[in-house]
Amino acid sequence: MKEAKSVQHIDNNAVIKVSHLRKSFGDKLILKNINLTLKRGENIVVMGKSGEGKSITIQCIVGMQEPDSGSVNVLGKEVPELNDEELKELRKHIGFLFQGAALYDSMSVRDNLAFPLKKVLKIKDQKEIDQRIDEVLESVGLSDAIDKMPADLSGGMLKRVGLARTLIVKPEIILYDEPTTGLDPITGREISNLIVEVQKKYKASSIIITHDLECARITSNRIVIMSEGEYIAEGTYDELHSSDNQLVKSFFS
Repeated sequence: MKEAKSVQHIDNNAVIKVSHLRKSFGDKLILKNINLTLKRGENIVVMGKSGEGKSITIQCIVGMQEPDSGSVNVLGKEVPELNDEELKELRKHIGFLFQGAALYDSMSVRDNLAFPLKKVLKIKDQKEIDQRIDEVLESVGLSDAIDKMPADLSGGMLKRVGLARTLIVKPEIILYDEPTTGLDPITGREISNLIVEVQKKYKASSIIITHDLECARITSNRIVIMSEGEYIAEGTYDELHSSDNQLVKSFFS
């Protein structure tokens, strides 16, 4: 296991570099000193107790929150310095899978997947739209669900369609927020394995926020542990699992 200071790597192959990030709300300091580098094609899992600021970090990365200080560089762009149009353009390269699938209940699976192609990427060629829909549904194993409504899908299927909608714009970076929450262990394991398949097939770089140890074990190349607004430890699952640090051990017991 490495100390927290080694979480920040100097790497020209990085797609995200966060340096000395601080963020407060009123008098409450949420992020004290966040340093993180995500390399191309890598999956990093972030673990920490509820309310630690894990999701706030993600929001700073996509420009939904402005940091008090520090650097947030995504795909070579300093996010806090971007205007609205530049942020909109950057976000086309970033996929976000929410805790809920965040699908439109009134739309079929087909229409949910077509929506970002038409509205975000402005694609008008129906043949290309159909081809992309077929490809992502096959990738998540749901080709037969193309004309179903969200209400007709199980929790695991909803997660898969949510992931398909994330993948359909072919993002370079995917941000997962508790991707297995609310799922039974078997379905959770299926989603975790699917995240790994996505990493391999699409060469995606991902940050995965999770409390699910099995998800962390399956999906991570590296894990960072967050406590009191800082990353306190970093390493592989096996390195952290065998750590002598009592706080780190508490996450694996």
